[in-house]
Amino acid sequence: MTEEMNQIDVQVPEVGDVVKGIVTKVEDKHVDVDVPNCKQTGIIPISELSSLHVEKAADVVNVNDELELKVTKVEEDALILSKRAVDADRAWEDLEKKFESKEVFEAEVKDVVKGGLVVDIGVRGFIPASLVEAHFVEEFTDYKGKTLTLIVVELDRDKNRVILSHRAVVEQQQEERKHEFLQKLESGQVLDGKVQRLTDFGAFVDIGGIDGLVHISQLSHAHVEKPSDVVEEGQDVKVKVLSVDRDNERISLSIKETLPGPWANIGEKVKSGDILDGKVQRLVSFGAFVEVLPGVEGLVHISQISNKHIGTPHEVLEEGQDVKVKVLDVNEEEERISLSMKELEENNKSEQEDYRQYQAKEESSGFQLGEMIGDKLNKLK
Repeated sequence: MTEEMNQIDVQVPEVGDVVKGIVTKVEDKHVDVDVPNCKQTGIIPISELSSLHVEKAADVVNVNDELELKVTKVEEDALILSKRAVDADRAWEDLEKKFESKEVFEAEVKDVVKGGLVVDIGVRGFIPASLVEAHFVEEFTDYKGKTLTLIVVELDRDKNRVILSHRAVVEQQQEERKHEFLQKLESGQVLDGKVQRLTDFGAFVDIGGIDGLVHISQLSHAHVEKPSDVVEEGQDVKVKVLSVDRDNERISLSIKETLPGPWANIGEKVKSGDILDGKVQRLVSFGAFVEVLPGVEGLVHISQISNKHIGTPHEVLEEGQDVKVKVLDVNEEEERISLSMKELEENNKSEQEDYRQYQAKEESSGFQLGEMIGDKLNKLK
């Protein structure tokens, strides 16, 4: 037996050597390890189990686990070993490759600290709050235990500094989806969208990870003074694709073209004989165009403007003026409405004449009635 033991090559490891060991006992603050062919017992202090803070050794290793360990100190009866050192050496080599290639990898969030998240990737990796998501995150508590896709954005082995980003991965994925979406997008498509922001010249609408512009002229069939009169941020809208500039990633959209035209079913809204309020939009040599409904203009021919002879519409009207008009004719197919202001003048004149005649009759009948009453009173006397 003694001869057999003498034949066994008993190793005496040196500081810096990497050895294999099997966990034989797990205490709260350290781990006992059997290192084959070594007379000393191996001990891993809890601080050498992981690059992160460890409360209990059992959270990291179990009995019978086989580990690769670095010798940090050689004592007469024990080898002081480090799992953290071996993990770190491997991790740095791996991280340097990932940093050079911009490789995307996964890691579990081990802790939430002030300013960001911590992951264990053989060394302590830090994700600053600004690099967690592409959008603002107020509370990070729910991220603990979550697995994130990451890339290395900063690496400094001398300072033991590893900065990671999930946001960069998200933005890269968004760019890829945007590019794919742009390739499939075609003029004429009608899509669902959400208003992202308003400007003086229109509204930017998200149509699936990419924004398109609805120019103010394409917001409504009616004249629009400012976009906020028609839409608001966060509003769901339907839009039609007018044009796609893939090179510059510009998309022109229209809300107006998804809406029924102002002339649709106009015959049900406006009928011959109707008297309407309108606003003079344009004056031309042959008459005035008056808007009677949003986006619907009718023509008051110069002959229908006034009972008096006029040389040009400018003599009695001005653009922006509010007027009353009478509908003479509605042609839905040709989108034309004929209007008259003169007929309302004639109606007013006729009504005034009727009123004067009525007053005259009243005055006349009143006088005769007085005479009759006077005669009767005289007889009673």
